[in-house]
This record gives sequence, structure tokens and C-alpha cells, in this order.
Amino acid sequence: MKQSKLLCLCLVVLILAMSLSFTGCGRGASKPDDGRKIVKIGVQGPFTGPASRVGDEFKAAIQMAFDEIGNKIGDYEVQFVWIDCESDAEKAARAYEQAIVRDKIDVGFNTWHSWVSVALMDIAAKYKMPHFLSFGATEIVNQKYKSDPEKYKYWVGKTWPTPSLLSIAYVEAVNEAIEAGLWNPPNRNVAVYGVDNDWGRDFGNSVARQFEDAGWTVVTREWVALGETEFYPLLNKLQQLGASVVVGSMSDPPSVSSFIKQSREVGLKSLIISDGLGWVGEWYELTGDASNYVLDQIPQWTTPAARKFKDDFAAKFGFEPGASTAGLMYDSARFMIKIMQETLKEHGALTQENFAKIAEKVRTGQLTFKDGIIMKEYKYTNDTFPDPVVGEEYYIFPVIQYMNGQGRIIWPSSWKDEDIVIPDFLKQ
Repeated sequence: MKQSKLLCLCLVVLILAMSLSFTGCGRGASKPDDGRKIVKIGVQGPFTGPASRVGDEFKAAIQMAFDEIGNKIGDYEVQFVWIDCESDAEKAARAYEQAIVRDKIDVGFNTWHSWVSVALMDIAAKYKMPHFLSFGATEIVNQKYKSDPEKYKYWVGKTWPTPSLLSIAYVEAVNEAIEAGLWNPPNRNVAVYGVDNDWGRDFGNSVARQFEDAGWTVVTREWVALGETEFYPLLNKLQQLGASVVVGSMSDPPSVSSFIKQSREVGLKSLIISDGLGWVGEWYELTGDASNYVLDQIPQWTTPAARKFKDDFAAKFGFEPGASTAGLMYDSARFMIKIMQETLKEHGALTQENFAKIAEKVRTGQLTFKDGIIMKEYKYTNDTFPDPVVGEEYYIFPVIQYMNGQGRIIWPSSWKDEDIVIPDFLKQ
């Protein structure tokens, strides 16, 4: 009798455990005991670490976008799972997998770093997790997607094109200035520098090829660690090489601001192209007048809607937003809202499976976003995917020159505020 009772008790416990297990493994929007429908968005970004300032802007911009719709998509309450990459691909992959398995997100959204995007593509593929609109721009993302489109179809669209699609503008801006007689450089030599990761090398190698194709000679390519702030040896080397142009990109504010300030301290006599100097709102506070004459390729607060967002953001959060971080993220978040709304409209529920279905419309350009404050239209096609369509009516960054804390457009000519200004120390 005792054995029979014990057996019955064990069976009850086993059935209860199995019931709880199946309940916990459910995928798709959850329904709490109080009857609410919830959709969980896993938002990936650098919320701590050397690029955390970017993460601050991302969180705030996303909050502003979703506050505008009351944090609801139809009758679903939106909950965010903030997935911190810490600017480390391995940590990012672990955190992302945890968000899928433990936190049971229904859809993924965003990244910042290229090397993180490359790592997370495999996690998304493993769990068939639709992940929309990521900033990771490297060509490696494109290569990976094209190697197996069926496997990587869950990585749905880059919100920052491959560097080569944008960086050619630097070459055109510089050569147009020379042809117009605005600058007579001592040589056609260019030195390339950058952060030693997928983004920095991809950007640096792309722009190096473009300068070479335009008749310039690349005299060196120098790579530095993420978070590096001591550049005197590198800058002295660049000074000795005497290149007319020094071009590169770093992905964290402490590094780029240190590079710019120290370049002035050593008296570097080169036209500096620093792609991404203005990614964060207080770039001028970090660099001061050392940023004068530096070229960057970055969107501006050009429309009334963009300027209103900038002012509202600063008033609400107490710091200045960057157009290519908070501004682009605000557009990206609103595009994500449209994707979610269309998913609910077409498929009736916000589930992982239904987000995967709507992804096809994003990939093929059937679902685009035209209400942005930074770009005119965010669109993908079969020919461009995973990159967005690039062009003046779609996605384009102007080339700007910094002067006294302001960025003035010098290219393209149809957008130009004024001609490039060449400082006296660069004139022959």
C-alpha cells in the first residue's frame, strides 16, 4: 500500500513538472494571468563598455518612439529585453542566446558593432529568431548572408550600409576640392588608420581601395585596439610619412576624441577624415577646437521634424543626441513599429513565426519606411539586401566639415552649405 501511494505521488509530481515545462517552452507573445497580451522585443546594443554612450542614445530613442504609441501594438503590451553586448562578440552571443531561451523574446531588434552582428547571425539562425534592422555594417554580414540565404534569412536588414557604399563620398569630396582649385596638396598620398575589428578594417580597406582607384597611393594601414586612447607614437609615425590625407574610423568616443586632440598636439599636417567623430551628441565637448577642419560623413538635423526630435530628446534626457545614433535609431524604432503593426494586421498575432513571415516583405521592398527624420526612405530590394537602397532619395550620408562645433555640408553639391575650408598649415 505504501509503495502504491508513493507511486501515485511520483506520477502526480511528474505530470505537474511536465506541465510546467511545456508552459515555460511556449514561443510567441505571452499572456499573463491577468489576461494581458505581451510581446517581447530583444534589443541588442552596447549598454555597458567602451561604447555605452551609444547604448544610452539607443535606449532613449527607442523609448521616445514607443512612448508615442503608448508602448502598445494593437492589444499587445510591448516589453523590452535589453541585451548588452559589452562591445564583445562572445559576450553578446551568450546574452542573446539567454534572451531567446530564458527570457523568451518574440523578436530581435538592432545591433551596433559589426563584429557583434556577425556573431549573432548564427544565433538567430539556430533558433529561427527573426532579427530586424541592425547597424552592423561590415561586408562580412553580406558575405555570410549570401553564402546561405535560407539559413541567414532571419537576419533582416542592415540600417547602416556596407562602408564601400558610403565611403566613396570622401574620395569624391576631396578630388572635387582639388579640381576646383580649393586645395593643392603636396602629394597624393593617403594614410589609413582604424579600430582593429570588422568595422574598422572594413571601412579602412574600402576607402583605401577607393583612393587608390582615384590615383592616390596608400602609404600605410594602421590598426588600433578598441578603447585605445594613447596615439602619440602612431601620430608621430603618420607625421613622418607626410601623407596629405589621413583617413579612418573608430567606434568608441574615448578613442576617436583622443586621436583628434593628440593629432593637433603633435602638429599633424594632414587633412583628417574621421568617420564617426560625430556619432555621439557631445563630440565637440570631447574634442573642442581640435575638431576644426576634420571631415566626417554623417547625417544632419536638416528637417523641422529632425530638429524637433533633437530638442525634445535633449529636454527629456539631459544630453545631446547624435543624428547617426539617436536620430537613426528613432527612425529604426519607428520602422520596427510599422513592421510589428503590419505583422499583427496580416497574421493576427505577434509571434516569432509571424515575424518570420513578414520578414519576406521587408527583404523584397514590399514593406518600407518613408516617415523618417533622417533618411527619405528605408528600403531593401532583392538586389541590395541585406544593405538598404543607397541614394539621395533613399539612404545617404553627406560629407561634412567641422568648424567651431558645427558640421557644415560640403558634399554632395546639391546639399552643400559651403565649400571645404583648407587650413593654412595644409596650404603650400
